[in-house]
Amino acid sequence: MRKLLTFIVTVAVTTLTVFAGALPASAHNALISSNPGEGDSLDTAPTEVVLTFDQPVEDADVNEVAVTGPNGDQWAKGTVKVDGDTVTAPLRPLGPAGEYIIGFRVLSADGHPVSDEIRFTLTEPGPGQASAAPDSANQGAGEKAEAEQSGQAQQDAAGEEDSSGVPVWVWLAGAAVLLVAGLAVALRMGRS
Repeated sequence: MRKLLTFIVTVAVTTLTVFAGALPASAHNALISSNPGEGDSLDTAPTEVVLTFDQPVEDADVNEVAVTGPNGDQWAKGTVKVDGDTVTAPLRPLGPAGEYIIGFRVLSADGHPVSDEIRFTLTEPGPGQASAAPDSANQGAGEKAEAEQSGQAQQDAAGEEDSSGVPVWVWLAGAAVLLVAGLAVALRMGRS
């Protein structure tokens, strides 16, 4: 009987350890800082956007950063660069004073896209002129990031469903229930 109880406890502890170790790996990247930052008021236009995340970002062609000016013009140019947990996007010289929106979508370390918006204000006009068409490397990235943000909000409202399947907490709760049930059965069998 003692061997059965020891076996059940060992299996339960091993299962909980495996699931607890998998928990941090299942989390999406989170933005921890940006330059320019949310709500910043700048009198000098930035030449690039720098986003720093809590874990490395996958270096993939799907990573996008768009900067939309007060008149709806696009100001990001060139290729988004990923260096570990930092994503950098070059900018054309900004133009009119007003609110700018940085929309980003990056591939998280767990393979899922992460997107959000950051707003900053340029208080003094920059030297840049609006272009007729957005930079082809970032064309529509703002709209994509906005659509992704909207989709993510709807997904969160629907109960935080995830395309990867069952959330980790469900597995942990199931393992705990099995552990308690196994201990109860073992204790009952021991009393008989």
